[in-house]
Amino acid sequence: MKYRRFGRTELQMPVFSCGGMRFQQDWTDLDFEKITAENQAKLESCIQRALEVGINHIETARGYGSSEVQLGQILPRLPREKLIVQTKISPAPAEEFLKTFETCMDRLKLDHVDLLSFHGINNQALLDLTLKKGGALEAGRKLQAEGRVRFLGYSTHGACEVITEANNTGEFDYLNLHWYWVNQVNWPAIEAATRHDMGVFIISPNDKGGKLYEPPDKLRRLCEPHSPMIFNDLFCLRRPEVHTLSLGVARPSDFDEHLRALDCLDRTDEIVPVIEGRLRAAMEESLGREWCERWQEGLPRWEDVPGEINVWEILRLWNYARSLDMVEFGKMRYNLLGNADHWFPGKNVAGMEDKAMSIAVKGSPFSERVPAILREAHELLWDKPVERLSKTD
Repeated sequence: MKYRRFGRTELQMPVFSCGGMRFQQDWTDLDFEKITAENQAKLESCIQRALEVGINHIETARGYGSSEVQLGQILPRLPREKLIVQTKISPAPAEEFLKTFETCMDRLKLDHVDLLSFHGINNQALLDLTLKKGGALEAGRKLQAEGRVRFLGYSTHGACEVITEANNTGEFDYLNLHWYWVNQVNWPAIEAATRHDMGVFIISPNDKGGKLYEPPDKLRRLCEPHSPMIFNDLFCLRRPEVHTLSLGVARPSDFDEHLRALDCLDRTDEIVPVIEGRLRAAMEESLGREWCERWQEGLPRWEDVPGEINVWEILRLWNYARSLDMVEFGKMRYNLLGNADHWFPGKNVAGMEDKAMSIAVKGSPFSERVPAILREAHELLWDKPVERLSKTD
């Protein structure tokens, strides 16, 4: 395993973290008596495998169903000083936040956590709720003073400007955010985190990073001799500003492909540009160079579009589906629109009026084309509405 300094926490963080949202038995917060021996054994085998390969950062959340209570059966049996344990709690008034923290500790059976995240600072209102007097940050500081939390950070699915503002407050030691090859829009927020010496933890590089565990043949061929998963790992870790990638494993073998990336970490400058060049060439061949270079220009925020249609997100998904055959990834994300609240805001194209959309995107250099592309995206990606696995991630 390779390790990186996790910002001002000074923790030596493994470049891969063991994420705890896919190995648990249920998305309901079950008591341990309802956990089957088979499922508990599976979770414990994932933790043992992580530790065997040097992944000592175990990450979960109050909102991950039975994850905390199941981890509470194995973590207390392990050398505590060798673990970096993280959990996450949604922003709430201080009293409520502290009560929820006690539930976390009861479930995890630990006396402290190394990293506590304010879970889902996804918009300005949630950032304000966290920072205000009597809010979650005040509760977090109290827990730090009591020695029950070492470092405070936050997780986010929000817009880059909200993330950047949160980082610039200087209140947080680290953050969990989305950034990977298929979505690089949050790089300015990572730069802001680096200026404040924050730890940077990348969420869901395999799933929301492209459903890379089930890559289409075209994407797989373009990434050879490496897998798309390995390419994405190397793409992210090529940047020293990025410290760790979350691996949301469901079985011990889910670590294996990523471990192969470790052998290539000293050759990222050689490997990444070649594969990235192939991918970009394929996209330009399919979509046109001008579109690839300028499609994001002048697009309105989803809040400013009639029907709250998330134009930017839909065009992004269409780009990869149309040019790299990433249709299943596009469907997975597109069909969440309208069903995920602030975790994935905006709606799909179903209720679009072409004339209103033409006016909304008038600032785009492709304003005449965008409505038709949105219609094509809907035909390509629409399946049926889906809900998120968790109501808090």
